[in-house]
Amino acid sequence: MSLEQQPDPRQILAEARRALRQGDRMTARRLAAELTRLQPHREEGWLILAGLSEPRASIQYLNRALQINPASQRARQGMHWAVERLRRQTSAGSALITPPSPAEVSSGKTLPVRIRSIEKKSAEASQPVRLPPRQTAQPAASSAQNLTAVLQKLPSPLYISLLTLLMVVCLGALLWLVLPDLQTAFAESPSSPRPMGALFKPSLTPTFTATFTATPTSTATSTATPTPTPTETPTPTPTDTPEPTATPLIISGGIPVEVAEDEPWIDVNLSEQMVYAYVGRQLVNSFLVSTGTWRTPTVTGQYRIYVKYRYTDMAGPGYYLPNVPYTMYFYKGYGLHGTYWHNNFGTPMSHGCINLRTEDAEWLFDFASVGTLVNIHY
Repeated sequence: MSLEQQPDPRQILAEARRALRQGDRMTARRLAAELTRLQPHREEGWLILAGLSEPRASIQYLNRALQINPASQRARQGMHWAVERLRRQTSAGSALITPPSPAEVSSGKTLPVRIRSIEKKSAEASQPVRLPPRQTAQPAASSAQNLTAVLQKLPSPLYISLLTLLMVVCLGALLWLVLPDLQTAFAESPSSPRPMGALFKPSLTPTFTATFTATPTSTATSTATPTPTPTETPTPTPTDTPEPTATPLIISGGIPVEVAEDEPWIDVNLSEQMVYAYVGRQLVNSFLVSTGTWRTPTVTGQYRIYVKYRYTDMAGPGYYLPNVPYTMYFYKGYGLHGTYWHNNFGTPMSHGCINLRTEDAEWLFDFASVGTLVNIHY
């Protein structure tokens, strides 16, 4: 009786990569799923699944890879790529649908903008031209012929005068019929939408404070002493045992972060335009953000959140931003907060603060507290 041989994970990984190079996505996905089953604590299978999935599923797979290896550059770059895909997908989906008009809401008929525009053009093309009723057309023509015959029997000057008067009356009737339609058309034509005013963030310049440097003190130089006489040996006194300190974590960029294993903290990667939320070594969430530009850069270093505002106003020369949501200041005027005045996340464009989508800022606001570490680096 022979035992069934366990598949070799290294061979499965090699076959999955070969399938990717050949463009066989289905086989590569099947092999990657098998690899995660055999080695769930290695990141390679999760990274392959992330590259073959829809944006939301990719983010879930990449979060799993970052939980296994928080310093993985491939997983961090993949997270940026997946979040960008999700943003574009969301924007494209919302652009296909226009809000229904009140008449459509009352009638229960709401269609996508493309279908509605096609039906509108078809309706306009098929709309009949406004003509007098068919029943009255023949008598009118007969009356006009009889009137012309009568006028031709009149003297020439009188004939011309009456014909001119008849033309004026017909022209007036035509204008009376046409002008109301023109007025209605002008009244119903939509006005151009008024552009919304852009709101700008304040330019905050960090002020650097001097750091204290300890001055070394001189030590006494020992001198020769005569041979000591035997003395009583003193009894050693007990000393306090030092308490253990937090073990420093080494994250991306080689920056040590001293936190306890169950302590929540925030990592901001300016190069990736990403914010990562950790509890000790465990990654729990990540967000695409917008930080300061090269003219007004975001400060780097390690800080602590010193105040939180669910809503706060920001004002300065030439601007006023009311009710900025979920604001957490960590150094002077620098903070993490929600953003309602732009949607260009992933691109540095702030005046130094860290801009998040409002729903992301709300999650981070509930996650962090006053005193939470904020580690900012490139």
